[in-house]
Amino acid sequence: MQMRQWLLGAALVLLAATATAQDRTRLQVNSVFGDAELGEFKKLFEADNPDIEIVWDRASTGVLTERLLAGQGLRPDAVWGLAVTSMLLLDRKGLLDPYAPKDLADIKPNFRDPANPPAWVGMNAWIAAVCFNAAEAAKSGLPKPSSWFDLGDPRFKGKVSMPHPGSSGTGYLLVAGWIKAFGEARAWEFLDKLHDNIVAYEHSGVAPCRQAAAGKFPIGLSFDYAVAQLRRQGAPVEGLVMKEGGGWDMDASAIVRGTAKLPAARRLSRLFHRVPPRPASRVV
Repeated sequence: MQMRQWLLGAALVLLAATATAQDRTRLQVNSVFGDAELGEFKKLFEADNPDIEIVWDRASTGVLTERLLAGQGLRPDAVWGLAVTSMLLLDRKGLLDPYAPKDLADIKPNFRDPANPPAWVGMNAWIAAVCFNAAEAAKSGLPKPSSWFDLGDPRFKGKVSMPHPGSSGTGYLLVAGWIKAFGEARAWEFLDKLHDNIVAYEHSGVAPCRQAAAGKFPIGLSFDYAVAQLRRQGAPVEGLVMKEGGGWDMDASAIVRGTAKLPAARRLSRLFHRVPPRPASRVV
């Protein structure tokens, strides 16, 4: 009798747990950030919102933007961390659902869409940088670059990696920054010389910096946060901002228009700007 009662109780607990799991709202969220950071945020958010489950879909900036524009794959409910340049394009296409979190006034004006309510909210800003491994450069007798044009010197042939501008937001940022800074004609002249020296184009914005940190190549074109994170981990790299400056962008988050889970997506959006992940692990 006791065994029957125990089995019945266990079955009821199992059924209750199953029902609870089935009742949870599953939010599909696109992101360029890394598994570790997204895992931490998921744990934090779901602890406070046990009725919501976040399902991440990670890819590079270019890939995620193209999917959204083309309506390919499973339409997400929200986007967590995507270049604001992409957000502006998505907003112009009417793909974002404006929403004002209750503490919107606490967000700096240049970290949000100026519309009211805003279509997107910024998370962090970043700038193009050179990830430089001095020890590896010394083996090839390479000087420390101080100008972008230094990287077009034939001495750097086969010594530089960079993100692919067609798939990586960081790669696009680099090229757009050069065109803005140098003018189109001079920028393309520089790009032709740089291309001759590029040994690899990567789909991830942080990959070239990791390659430099590992000693694979002495120079990786990346962004400042990537260098800072790797240095904190003890990597033998320096972050160099070239004397001409460089392109910069901002990561932002938004709700995707047409989501059938708008209340849950809004609850998620309230924390977009409060718990910024460490962006060096992203795939931008």
